[in-house]
Amino acid sequence: MKTIQALLAGLLLAAGVASTDSAASADRHTPIHFGALTWESGALTTEILRLITEHGYGYLTDTLPGSTVSLEVALARNDLQVIAEEWAGRSPAWIKAEQAGQVFALGDTVKNAEEGWWVPDYVINGDNQRDLKPAAPGLKTVEDLKRYPEVFRDPESPGKGRFLNSPSGWTSETVNTQKLKAYGLDEFYTNFRSGSGAAMDAEISAAIRLGHPVLFYYWNPTPLMGRYKLVRLEEPPFDAQAWATLTNAGNPNPKGSQSLPAKLSIGVSKAFREGYPELVSMFEKVDIPIDRLNQALAAMSENRTPPRDAALAFLRDNPEVWKAWLPAEVTAKVEGSL
Repeated sequence: MKTIQALLAGLLLAAGVASTDSAASADRHTPIHFGALTWESGALTTEILRLITEHGYGYLTDTLPGSTVSLEVALARNDLQVIAEEWAGRSPAWIKAEQAGQVFALGDTVKNAEEGWWVPDYVINGDNQRDLKPAAPGLKTVEDLKRYPEVFRDPESPGKGRFLNSPSGWTSETVNTQKLKAYGLDEFYTNFRSGSGAAMDAEISAAIRLGHPVLFYYWNPTPLMGRYKLVRLEEPPFDAQAWATLTNAGNPNPKGSQSLPAKLSIGVSKAFREGYPELVSMFEKVDIPIDRLNQALAAMSENRTPPRDAALAFLRDNPEVWKAWLPAEVTAKVEGSL
């Protein structure tokens, strides 16, 4: 009887091991869905993390498209597992999901990130090399913009200036639209939305190359910050209550405030956080120096390099950066893949 019991126990144990191995195998054949971010830093960071996840840990990955808010909603439902560059706490969708314990922001991936309203330096100080006179020499704050709509004239709306906003669907587009109202600038400036991040970049770059005044929303890290000399306009200090009115598109009386201090993290779903502890541990250690990132982004933009190829180049050129995130055995696998 004892022999039979031992045999049965052994068979059950073997079945359990086989079942566990089978589950693990199935798990590794189910892709981890990353959000397909359309801005350069987000696209590059996505591919860096995908390459490490695939080659270092052996998981399949893919990307799913969508606007910022729709990706956050998908993350809360676990239809999506990872958003590689999450400006956490900026949208109601994220805040609601985070409070419900459905999404988590891992790490502090890029220090000194920022966002705001910018103009080229030559608009304020001129440019002797290009013989450009200051067009708005007194411009320092968003309040000062009321004096200069003619400087940033909108060719499609005579008598108004043009503010170049984010594309529709971005969380920042809602915030900027509310800021125009809060600062009393909506009567002086048209709220112009580009069709995409690439179209937005093209319009800004074309204006700067021609030496034309341009007023626009932007953020850092980006190739634009490394390529041109820009000035960020001053806004009222950050106020949490005012910020809540800016992130709510339906609020009829938004209050002015500098944007929420930036903290870039990796957004993950609850199921991912519980099911992939080794990836969670790695994501929490990700730290990309902003100067290295801006250099990589500038090269990617200037050479029109696909983000996947730019990510490979980043891993090859900056081993001391990413090796600090990984255990030795994973580092060896990633190195072998390069």
